[in-house]
Amino acid sequence: MSKKKKTVLRVMCDNWLDPIDFKAEFPTPGNPLEVDIGSGKGRFLAARSGKYPDINFLGIERQLGRINSSGRRCERAGRENCRVFRMEGYYAINYLMPSDYVANYYFFFPDPWPKDRHHDNRLFNPAFMNALFRTLESGGGLHVSSDHLPYFDEIYALLKADERFEEIEAFVPDADETTDFELIFSYKKIGRCSFRKKNRV
Repeated sequence: MSKKKKTVLRVMCDNWLDPIDFKAEFPTPGNPLEVDIGSGKGRFLAARSGKYPDINFLGIERQLGRINSSGRRCERAGRENCRVFRMEGYYAINYLMPSDYVANYYFFFPDPWPKDRHHDNRLFNPAFMNALFRTLESGGGLHVSSDHLPYFDEIYALLKADERFEEIEAFVPDADETTDFELIFSYKKIGRCSFRKKNRV
């Protein structure tokens, strides 16, 4: 049995302790970087990157199967401005993402960990807000959507209370950009919000 081909778009590294210059992995490292956290099978990455060739897109996903699927999807579409990176989102942003670096973050359907005893596993918390603020460019955005409304309300309240960010019009993906999760849960009400890092005075 032949082994599955690994994606050539996958970012690999030897040092998991210090920030990674992800932009150096792209043919055009001077372009803005947008990051899809929990990028799944790459439906959003492949569609969005095709519309914005002057933006570099990085998909971060912890599951190997999904990373390989999204990488191959972008490869088949000829997306030179896409890369994928296998890592848990909190660790990637908190420890591996350089400061003042990201133009936009996308958080589509983050794991709600619905049981009370698992809430500490949720991605968004005050420490994570510090990491987002540090790594976003001035004026950089973050976009959230979730079908789990109690968790969405928690995320929204956290962002709304943080004076380092200001609310902007909620990002709504085009039909071809909707994630597999959104297609599955399209019958449910979906909460959406977007915020941006305030410009420094």
